[in-house]
Amino acid sequence: MRGPIVFSRLLPFMLAFARDRHRFLLFGRGARRSEDAHRRRAERLTRTLAALGPTYIKLAQVLAARADLLPEPYLAAIGTLSDRVPPLAPGIAEQVVAEELGRGVGEVFERFDPAPLAAASLGQVHRATYDGRDVVVKILRPGVDELVRQDLDVAFRILFVLNVLFPSHHVRALSAIVNEFAKRIWQELDFREEARNAQTLRHNLAGEPRVVIPEVVGELTSRGVLVLEYIDGTRIDRLHERLAAGELHLDAILATIIDVYIRMMLEDGVFHADPHPGNLLVDAAGRVVLLDFGMVIRVERATQTRLIRTILAAVRHDADGVINGFYELGILDPEVDRGTVRDAARQLLAISVRDDLSSRQVQQVVEQVLRTFYDWPLMLPPDFVYFARAAVLVEGIGFRYDPAFNAIAAARPVVERAAGRLLTGLADREGDGASRLLDWGLEAAGAVRTLRDLLQRVEREELRIRWHPRDTLELQRFLAQQVRRALLGIFALTVAMVTSVVYLGTHRLAVLLAGLAAAMAMFLVVFVLPSHLFQNPLRFRRRWPG
Repeated sequence: MRGPIVFSRLLPFMLAFARDRHRFLLFGRGARRSEDAHRRRAERLTRTLAALGPTYIKLAQVLAARADLLPEPYLAAIGTLSDRVPPLAPGIAEQVVAEELGRGVGEVFERFDPAPLAAASLGQVHRATYDGRDVVVKILRPGVDELVRQDLDVAFRILFVLNVLFPSHHVRALSAIVNEFAKRIWQELDFREEARNAQTLRHNLAGEPRVVIPEVVGELTSRGVLVLEYIDGTRIDRLHERLAAGELHLDAILATIIDVYIRMMLEDGVFHADPHPGNLLVDAAGRVVLLDFGMVIRVERATQTRLIRTILAAVRHDADGVINGFYELGILDPEVDRGTVRDAARQLLAISVRDDLSSRQVQQVVEQVLRTFYDWPLMLPPDFVYFARAAVLVEGIGFRYDPAFNAIAAARPVVERAAGRLLTGLADREGDGASRLLDWGLEAAGAVRTLRDLLQRVEREELRIRWHPRDTLELQRFLAQQVRRALLGIFALTVAMVTSVVYLGTHRLAVLLAGLAAAMAMFLVVFVLPSHLFQNPLRFRRRWPG
């Protein structure tokens, strides 16, 4: 029964968004709505997603960083979603520990608090004492993996319908997000993977005094139970008293977060992909504490290199360098108008060097650029989706404590300081060392194999000239559309002729009128309905574990 419930709750929003593009769903101009109407709808959508449970909450949190898919005020509304849920019934957590570790709670821990520290959609956390030290015990909620499986199945079915009825680059991008999310969510449902992620980040950031990663108690880790060192701290969105007392400085905290995420993504290649206020604390010494390592992304070296070049171009205020980086990273489709992209890039680079703009002015310029992004056929790579969430977090925290906060001005000095490290790292990668020689060797070997294959094909007379796949696909779509229209037109003509013959034999006017009306309706379908209804729908692969 899960499918009908989810579909019935999301259907009104699907129809409403479709009418924003076409008043009559399939054709016509978009329906005009006020900003208040969109704001009310965004609030209803947020409440609906929260009621649908953990899968849709976490998926919405990913979408909250996608300005190329959702415009304001939807981004801001779903960005407030939290996955806090009622705790498990008394005794369930203890039962999970006993089943996973093979021993009762009293045999494993000297002390185990039955009241949870936090209860989230996938699990909940209890405080305990083990081997004389304070720890936290993370419990996986029983049955949550089956619920996620059902929800993803429903999500893929909904996407199938959307691609049949309303194909667009937005729907295709949404489909890519759900596919990526379906692959990543299973990492969060296996605490052994989370333990490995925590250990990797702890090792990578061991030399960073401003950041703390809890130590994993390896002997007590299983698929459904994770035990970590307990670190006391204040949630990053509850620092008002400490900031007012002068104990902490907001600029230093935000600089730490920005710098650490730059290091994780561009230097280490492994970064914490679930940044939200509940997963970041500030301890008594002012250090940032990272929690929850279920979603940790590994960035390929080639992607790191391209992204570093793009960031260095932005630091130099080189708009063309930034645009070239976007194309290399696959963010921009090659057919996107370069002139429009250049104008938007120059706008962003221009405001990045100005400190005299108010936060409202910066927000207006950024929103204008993002609206342009929303209209382009952009495809944000999966790694950048999670990196963008860190940027959204920094901006949200800044505005929480300072209404005049300028996120770009706050990030600029940190990025400029990091540029030196990034440039050195890029030089090392592209230098004359063994790594560079290895890259050249691999490229040369690939070129030789390609050339040998080409010569063999020529000898066997198998060489063929191919169009670009995009051109072939467009031609196939055009031909399929015309064939379907021709067949429908022939069928309409046949109906009209058969109806006329029947009328001549029976002299029943009602039959003639009904047949001619049906034929006319089919002719109208051929000429009125948009061409995308004659195209084959996009198909998806379900990504289940194993």
